[in-house]
Amino acid sequence: MIYAILTILNDKKRYIAGILAVTFSALLIAMQVGLLIGLIGVVSVPIVNSSADIWVTFPDTPACDLGRPMPSYWMDRLWANPEISVADQYIQGFRYWQTDTGKNELVVLIGVNLDDDSLGPVAQLSPELRAKLTEPNSVVLDRKDAKRLDVSEAGTEGEITGQTVRVVGFVNNMKGITGPFVVASLPTARKLLMMRDDQATFLLAKVKDPARIDAVVQDLRQHDGWSVMTSKEFSSKSEVHWIGKTKAGIALGFAAVLGLAVGCSITSQTLYAAIAASIRELAVLRALGMPRWRMRLFVLQQALIVGVIGLLIAAPVTYGLLTLVRSLGTQAVMPPWLIISVSSLTLGMALIAGLFSLRSLKGVEPAQLLR
Repeated sequence: MIYAILTILNDKKRYIAGILAVTFSALLIAMQVGLLIGLIGVVSVPIVNSSADIWVTFPDTPACDLGRPMPSYWMDRLWANPEISVADQYIQGFRYWQTDTGKNELVVLIGVNLDDDSLGPVAQLSPELRAKLTEPNSVVLDRKDAKRLDVSEAGTEGEITGQTVRVVGFVNNMKGITGPFVVASLPTARKLLMMRDDQATFLLAKVKDPARIDAVVQDLRQHDGWSVMTSKEFSSKSEVHWIGKTKAGIALGFAAVLGLAVGCSITSQTLYAAIAASIRELAVLRALGMPRWRMRLFVLQQALIVGVIGLLIAAPVTYGLLTLVRSLGTQAVMPPWLIISVSSLTLGMALIAGLFSLRSLKGVEPAQLLR
């Protein structure tokens, strides 16, 4: 291993192409997956900002933003379960926001309970904003999404379904994927969505003992007419639905395979050329009795080192790009499992490239020294 490291360090020019190929392969995959996870994760923003353990939906609801009205009096079923500590309702639907200039923008209107024990997506709402939302036709927007609605300050008015609404404040980290989130009280949202008082889009519940959440879900599933999921299950289901609907998974997989193939090809050719250039040195080692398997191991060690150096370069570059992307208002994440997966995949690609380059050892014989 020491000899392989010294060989690369003493002849950097021969290996730089392979190192850069590994760097860009890792960078490409990490950024693409990070951007996809961040983008799709926006779908489950209401779930993330909720304190509910259990979500009850209309049967076969595919995602959080595609809910359908259901009877709100079904909350009695939740309260009938002795393990439920809090039950709540939450409504959501699509509407068009019309600005003073006549611009129309699709928005996701959500109505939440403003009480202290609310289970809806109110984690971003301060007590002051909750108090302001009690005013009829008052709404709150995400600060960055507000620009899409031509709103720059509190007090700005807009129009939804022919009714004037007034922006009373802003929150952060509630950007929507299908449209900006517009947060309102339950009465205001029901009026704007034209829903009856006995209807809700989702019913929410909190369990007394967190260890019993799955058991309570199974009990509630005994009732007909609704679907019951844990918050984690509903969040995952929503994200998987949008990955499949947008075909983002296919595009991501194709790009990842293409990046790995290009990186593997360049790295393999780099190692092949480096070994070919060192054919006489390797022939000397062969003449001194080095077995062929040790020479193969030497090549694979070089491939591994090239992979490690490429990853070390890719790490700060990826972090810098993530910071830049986030500063532009785009969601991007880099969870530990993604870092481990990309690193393993990239090192595997480098080792495969090393295996392809082993063909260059066929001509390494002591007779080479006589030419």
